[in-house]
Amino acid sequence: MTVVSNAQVARAPRATENTTREGATGSGGGAPPPQDPAPKRKRGTGKIRRMPREVRERQMLDAAVEVFARRGYRAASMDEIAELAGASKPLVYLYLNSKEDLFGACVRREAEALKAAVRAAIEPDASADDRLWHGLRAFFTHTAEHPDGWAVLSCQARTNGEPAAPVVDELRQEMVGLVTRLIAATAATAAEGADGDGSAALAGHEASGLAHALVGAAESLAGWANTRTGAVPSAKETAATLMNVAWVGLENLRAGRRWTRAARP
Repeated sequence: MTVVSNAQVARAPRATENTTREGATGSGGGAPPPQDPAPKRKRGTGKIRRMPREVRERQMLDAAVEVFARRGYRAASMDEIAELAGASKPLVYLYLNSKEDLFGACVRREAEALKAAVRAAIEPDASADDRLWHGLRAFFTHTAEHPDGWAVLSCQARTNGEPAAPVVDELRQEMVGLVTRLIAATAATAAEGADGDGSAALAGHEASGLAHALVGAAESLAGWANTRTGAVPSAKETAATLMNVAWVGLENLRAGRRWTRAARP
């Protein structure tokens, strides 16, 4: 039997953290050490790098808009939304409370983005036809570039009631109000230059009715353009299609030419 002296024990190298880890991962077997799940720290600061709340929330909303547009509100899964956002489902609930609140936040964000795009495109001092043209181009450009957002606004929000429907109604009323003012301004300018027979005058309810028809046509055209399987028209082409219908009619009104049913035998 070999006897180890106290001096030999004292001289024996102590196992360090590194040699222990190497032994655990070497050919001698043994499970590897668990990975550290903690967030990384910024070098030299000791501070944990965390994603800003607004960035994380934007990722969640982006994912939710995509899922709501593809699945519909009722079939959309919070699990799928969380996975697409790269977040845990509890974190999504922590940030946005519930599926209903998340859907409402998506609708409000998409509505505000669309309104902002149209407002930015219209120059207040431009002529009425220029304002209408640039507004339509901005509308169709935005809906083409954000098809999921438009699907949520035009389809899902209208069919799922509170809290989304009032937001869409407010968006539509703002668009209708804008177009009503453009049509009224066009008619007023025409009436000033007319012969005074009142043929170019346009009653308030007529301007509002025409504006509702024009906005409804724009919404329908946006859906048509976004769901085509063949050649897809550009936003400029789609805007021109509607402009040709709307402005040609308005030009007739400006000239005092109204449609009347021809007498038939």
